Amino acid sequence: MGRISNCESCANYIYDEDYGYYVCEANLDEDEMERFLRSSFSDCPYYQLDDEYQIVRKQM
Repeated sequence: MGRISNCESCANYIYDEDYGYYVCEANLDEDEMERFLRSSFSDCPYYQLDDEYQIVRKQM
C-alpha cells in the first residue's frame, strides 16, 4: 500500500502566521527537498495523517 501524499491532510502541514500561508514542517535534507520541489516522487515518506481523534478512539 502506497503512502498518501495529500499535504492538506498531513500533520506536518501547518499555517505559518509570519509568512501568511501553509508550510511543511517535515525536516528534509537537501536531496529530499530537491525531489519534493521537483515533484519527482508522488508519495511523501513524512506524511502523517492529521487525525486529532486517534487518541480518543484508542481509549474506548
